[in-house]
Amino acid sequence: MAKTLSRSKLLKRRRLSFLALGLIALAGATALVLTAFDDNLVFFYGPSKMQRKAPAPDQRLRLGGLVKQDSIEKVKGGARVRFVVTDRKTDVPVVYSGILPDLFREGQGVVAEGHLRKDGTFIADEVLAKHDENYMPPAVAETLKEDGHWQEQKNKK
Repeated sequence: MAKTLSRSKLLKRRRLSFLALGLIALAGATALVLTAFDDNLVFFYGPSKMQRKAPAPDQRLRLGGLVKQDSIEKVKGGARVRFVVTDRKTDVPVVYSGILPDLFREGQGVVAEGHLRKDGTFIADEVLAKHDENYMPPAVAETLKEDGHWQEQKNKK
């Protein structure tokens, strides 16, 4: 009978060990998934929201708004472009190295992805422009609405 008790205790300990090992593995997998998710998380800011919230320098984010009139400046033979993104209340200078989308122009909606430097200049890795005359990225439109700068466009027929 003494052997039976020790054998059942041994089985109990094994089950408990497997359960503890399984919980540790699950916790590790959850931590890895959350870390990967956090690394890929990119927040969206409009110029006014960026000024209010002041994101950490070098934090990856998206900046959306309108390209300010007369703000596009090509540097180094056109390989680098400087422009200003505005919500008509706050302006953010942007520097981008690369080829701009064909539809990129002043007064149009734009979303730039990159990071903000300590001096307040946004360094863009990617620039997206609107698709047609009636489209504005939803996040840009929402930011303009929040800041009171949204003007509904009438459908042209």
